Amino acid sequence: MIYDGLSFSCMAVNVGDKAPEFELVDTDLKIRKLSEFRGKKTVLSFFVAASSPVCTTEMCTFQDRWGEIQNLGAQVIGISNDGPFANKAFAEKFNIKYPILGDYKSKTIRDYDILMPDLLHVKGYDAAKRSVFILDENGIVRYKWVSDNPLVEPNYQEIIDFLKKSN
Repeated sequence: MIYDGLSFSCMAVNVGDKAPEFELVDTDLKIRKLSEFRGKKTVLSFFVAASSPVCTTEMCTFQDRWGEIQNLGAQVIGISNDGPFANKAFAEKFNIKYPILGDYKSKTIRDYDILMPDLLHVKGYDAAKRSVFILDENGIVRYKWVSDNPLVEPNYQEIIDFLKKSN
């Protein structure tokens, strides 16, 4: 399929699938690959926009529960289609310690089939649907939550409970 001149997969990523590899830029302009995070459970949290109210609550909740998540043998990666400079300002302002990655071309967002076109009815302003994927140590999707409503937060306790039962 072609979207704005870019080809991408339109297959939904489901529980049991191998998570699509990515190469995304972090807040220090370093390219990060999904494969470098293997060996630990990984919570991929796709968020709509850095510094927006609901996204701030979501990313700060993951930061507040970071120690608990680490004690469960997991790590968090935040991903939005914001650029690295917006993500860096966001991460610094809210003291986010886990990686925040920028998918400014929305390729990974498309690969995971979670593109939300025309956010807030602004034509061409595409974003990620608020989504959480939990990957096992080998990069297999074990949990998936996707919201079509950008104002709905994930169930954080459900995520923690899932990580506990997968230990």
